[in-house]
Amino acid sequence: MVRLLFAIIPALWVVAIAIIAVQNATSVSFRFLNLQSIELPFGVLLAFCVAWGMVVAALVLMLLGGNPLRQSARR
Repeated sequence: MVRLLFAIIPALWVVAIAIIAVQNATSVSFRFLNLQSIELPFGVLLAFCVAWGMVVAALVLMLLGGNPLRQSARR
């Protein structure tokens, strides 16, 4: 059941990003620490930000040596 939940959550994110991308086709630029990106559609920028957040979260979990699935099974 937990594996199904972990498959459904990213699928819902993909659907949400697709809906937002279709509704907001305007181009935006991202500004971070006085650096500015090129003009990208909002949906593409949102998809990159979500993907980057998932990668960072996975790296933090690897560095901390934690696996939330194994820890919850021990309890």
